[in-house]
Amino acid sequence: MDHYSYTQLSTYLQCPLKYKYHYLEGWQETEDKASLVFGRVFQSAVESQFLVADSVELFTERWAGVKDLPLEYGNGDSWEKMLEQGQALLEQFRQDKRVLIDDGSTDFQVKFRRPLPLSQKHFLAYVDALGYVDGRPSLIEWKTTTQSYPENLGRVLELDPQLVCYSWAAQWQEVSLVNFVRKKQPEIQYLRARIRKRQWKAFVQTLDLLASEMEAGHFYPRSGIRYPNNQCLNCAYLGLCLRKKALVEEKLVKMEESVVHG
Repeated sequence: MDHYSYTQLSTYLQCPLKYKYHYLEGWQETEDKASLVFGRVFQSAVESQFLVADSVELFTERWAGVKDLPLEYGNGDSWEKMLEQGQALLEQFRQDKRVLIDDGSTDFQVKFRRPLPLSQKHFLAYVDALGYVDGRPSLIEWKTTTQSYPENLGRVLELDPQLVCYSWAAQWQEVSLVNFVRKKQPEIQYLRARIRKRQWKAFVQTLDLLASEMEAGHFYPRSGIRYPNNQCLNCAYLGLCLRKKALVEEKLVKMEESVVHG
């Protein structure tokens, strides 16, 4: 690989061994979680709102396309319930009119590529959108969740690592997180932050450190089996660590080599 991404960095920070399994050996989780599928379908519908006449109809059609798939639904979720939530959120988003995108054909999934100071590689970022939130220019990230951010969040959003990362990559200090909350009553939060340039400097230093560790092959396991932070128990790659073939086959699939290194 000739570049790094935020997803790679967050995976390595979570567990270097998991990074090795996924990015170097080509294992990936089976795509059977309904929440992840919903997120992708819903995001495409959000972006389509600036391109087509009826984003709710587009979402409905695409969500119908996964109805018969063997997806794993979370507690209290169902295909029908998530359909209603998505439709309600899109309708609310359309009524709010708090986000403006100049050009729907170019201002979504905007690519930024920046060289790493101490490496021969680059950092690659795809920002969800560039536009205006409440009339102010902003880098925009979409998020779908089942929980709201606290009302008294204050400046804490400035510490969000993904927003800091994308702010640096785009060299854009004003950032917004549009949080679509899947609840009985639709809720959309429009959260803003201004990333300081000193945070860019700290992020680049961290990025160089992590890149040097990855290039040196430091892929040690970061155990999470202690309660209550037992992340190993929820990790799809656990079967590889335990060398349990049945668990691997249940949770993972192997990517083609050309995909892994492409």
